[in-house]
Amino acid sequence: MTTSRATPRGATGSARSRAAREPRPAYECDACGHQPPKWVGRCPECGEWGSVVECTLTGPTVSGRVVSSRMPAEPARPIATISAAPAKARPTGVAELDRVLGGGLVPGAVVLLAGEPGVGKSTLLLDVAQQWAAGAGSPSLVVSGEESVSQVRLRAERMDALHDQLYLAAESDLGAVLGHLDAVKPGLLVLDSVQTISTPGTDGVPGGVTQVRAVTAALVAVAKERGIATVLVGHVTKDGQVAGPRVLEHLVDVVLHFEGDKHSSLRLVRGVKNRFGAADEVGCFEMHERGISSLADPSGLFLTRYAEPVPGTCVTVAMEGRRALVTEVQALIGATVAGSPRRTVSGLDGARLAMVLAVLQRRTERLTLHDREVFAATVGGIRVVEPAADLAVALAVASGGLNLAIAPHLVAIGEVGLTGEVRRVGAVPRRLAEAARLGFRLALVPTGCGPGASGVSGPENMQVIEVADVRSALQCAARASAE
Repeated sequence: MTTSRATPRGATGSARSRAAREPRPAYECDACGHQPPKWVGRCPECGEWGSVVECTLTGPTVSGRVVSSRMPAEPARPIATISAAPAKARPTGVAELDRVLGGGLVPGAVVLLAGEPGVGKSTLLLDVAQQWAAGAGSPSLVVSGEESVSQVRLRAERMDALHDQLYLAAESDLGAVLGHLDAVKPGLLVLDSVQTISTPGTDGVPGGVTQVRAVTAALVAVAKERGIATVLVGHVTKDGQVAGPRVLEHLVDVVLHFEGDKHSSLRLVRGVKNRFGAADEVGCFEMHERGISSLADPSGLFLTRYAEPVPGTCVTVAMEGRRALVTEVQALIGATVAGSPRRTVSGLDGARLAMVLAVLQRRTERLTLHDREVFAATVGGIRVVEPAADLAVALAVASGGLNLAIAPHLVAIGEVGLTGEVRRVGAVPRRLAEAARLGFRLALVPTGCGPGASGVSGPENMQVIEVADVRSALQCAARASAE
């Protein structure tokens, strides 16, 4: 009689569990990561020969597939043993752009420059490409997807930007752009613009979300692999934001905004994102007939020199990034009108002007503004929206309404509150130093922002007066004008 041994309950489940935990052989393509069910000589996904190797699949799973570990191309090293020389910035030859970039362009870095049509993006980058070709020791390549090479050549002649190491190409296909990179081997690539380039292997039309993402990702990979400093020109939307998917700004290393009024010669390059320097720097440029040039000292553009003091003007110091700019604010008080009078601004925040007018109407006795038209503007095309200009706007409006000229050597810095108090603002020592450099001898600042309170000695030959509210600021300005 044969007896059978009973199998303990759960033994089969335990065996299966042990088998599931044991490493199982599998195959994976080194080129694209595809995992075929068995070994093949040619990867069915990417078509590479001899790239399928045996591996052991253990570890976490993604979408039901086990993520295998593989030998990295380069092992991790202690951070102290890694050289920073390959990431050292190289000057472009355009001083104001180097200021915003943090010293220049880093090999392998990808910069996105966005701005409105006609603001001067192509002109600036053509100058940068010529400067790079002349001084960096490596060729520069400008690829235009919007203009022909003849049109770019005409602009280069007007700017005197011709050089043997500056190469031009007009392409709209990503494969052709990569072919130019293989032939020229440039140190700098300027692509104008990324929305005009497409790749046949990706769905969507040129400029669409899918195409822009794919083209940018490919160019970033090529720039990192070959160490090519790359500048991509981007379009903007009606709101002034970078057009395309938001991931576009995450893929690149630096994001710059090119700003300016078409009716003014002033142009500003503002840093929004910078992995190699400060992200709040601003570069100033001037557009002229022969192109564009850097403005190392732009404060003089925002001031008007008068033979005699004129009512309705006051000077403040605005901060553009970390740069202090002495700016003049002008105000004109119009005639009395029935109904709702106009409040017109140029270069200022209309909402803050309305608030300052309400404070002046409430906190001063001699001013009547509720039924009078008020026009306020800045000089030189600069836009000042920071609250630190509130005090200068209030003094300019009061000066125009009372027909009392502000002393030409006075600057006013401070934020005005709804109760009439003058609030503290940042970077006061830097603002005062810039005003003193241009010859201003008297400054009105909020309480607690004077040289003694900040622990820093004030500028020489400048008197700094702390004011607590708008009324005391008007009294100090009146005394200074009478002296």
